[in-house]
Amino acid sequence: MSNRILTYHSISSIYLIAFYYLNTLLFIPKFLYKSKWLFYILLSVIFFIGYMYVPKAIVDQIAGPPGGPPSERKSDQTAQSKDPRFHGNTTPFYKHDGADSNNRNNRPDQRRPSYKNNAFFKLYFGPYAVFLLVFTIGTCLSVMQRWRSLEKNKEEIEKEKLNTELSFLKSQVNPHFFFNTLNNIYSLAVVGSEHTAPAVLQLSSIMRYILTETQKDKVPLQNEIDFIKNYIELQLVRVTDKVHVDFVVQGNTEEQLIAPLLFIPFVENAFKYGISTKDKTSIEIKLKATKQTIHFEISNSIVKAENAIHDATGIGINNVKRRLELLYNNKHTLTVKELNNTFTVNLDINL
Repeated sequence: MSNRILTYHSISSIYLIAFYYLNTLLFIPKFLYKSKWLFYILLSVIFFIGYMYVPKAIVDQIAGPPGGPPSERKSDQTAQSKDPRFHGNTTPFYKHDGADSNNRNNRPDQRRPSYKNNAFFKLYFGPYAVFLLVFTIGTCLSVMQRWRSLEKNKEEIEKEKLNTELSFLKSQVNPHFFFNTLNNIYSLAVVGSEHTAPAVLQLSSIMRYILTETQKDKVPLQNEIDFIKNYIELQLVRVTDKVHVDFVVQGNTEEQLIAPLLFIPFVENAFKYGISTKDKTSIEIKLKATKQTIHFEISNSIVKAENAIHDATGIGINNVKRRLELLYNNKHTLTVKELNNTFTVNLDINL
C-alpha cells in the first residue's frame, strides 16, 4: 500500500471519528431531538460533501498531487518524447507486421481505460458507504439511548406516582379505622360497661400494629391475621350474644407476606352492616394460604333497617379495591355479591 493511500485512510478515519462524536454529542441533541430537522439534514449533507473532498485535499497538501510534483511529470514527458516508440508526445507507434497486428488489441497499452484504474474512484468510491454506515449507526444508537432514557424516566415517574398514591390510601385507612374503633369504645363508656378498660388496651395494641407494621410494604400474613382477631375481639365487647363470628384460618401463614390492611375494610364493613341487636346474625370469615395464593372469604347477613346510614367518607372497600389494583394488578380477583340476604366477598391473590 502506497504512502498516499495510507495517509488518505488515516485522515478519513480521523474525519469519521470527529463526525461521529459531533453527530451523537452535538447535532442529534441540539437539532434532531428538538425537531430541527432541516438544520440536522443540512449539517449531515455538508459533512458528507466535506468527506468527499477534505481528506483528498489534505492528502494533496501532505503527499502532493497524484503523479508526483510537476517537475517529475515534465521529465517523464520529455523522456517519452525521445522514445522511438512515440511520435509526437504520447502516441505510441507500433509496427504493422502480421503477428504484431494480430496481438495489437491484446497489448496493455491498447486497452481501454477503466474506472477501476482511476485514482478518484480508487480513493473515494468505497468510503461513501463507510460514511453512511457511521452516520446511520451513530444516529440509531443515539435515538435508541434517548428512547430508553425517556422510558426509564417514565417508569420512575409512574412508580413514584403509585408510591405516593399508596401512601395516601394507607394514610386514609389508619384514621378511618381509628375513628370507628373510638366510636365503639365511646359507646361502652356511655353505658358504663366493664369492658371499657380492656377495650382501651385492645385498641392500644391494634394502633401499635397500625403505626409500626403498616409502614412496611409487606408484612407477614400471620401478623395480619392476629390483627384481625384483635379487631374482632374488640368489636364483640359491644354486641349482644345474638351475633356469631366464625374466623377459620387454613394453610401455612408464617412464611407468606402480604400488603397490610387489605382484609380489615371487609371485616369492618361486615360489623357495620351485618349485625343486629334484635335478631340472630352471623359473620363467617375464611382465610386459606398456599405457597402461591391467598384466598379470603367473608360473608355476613344484611341488616338494612338498623344500619341505614352509609359510610359518608367513601373510604373502606373502595379504598382497598384501588390498593389491590396498584399492588396486585392482574394478580388478584375480587368478587362482591349479594344473594339471599347475604353479602359475600371473595378475594384471591396470586403471590
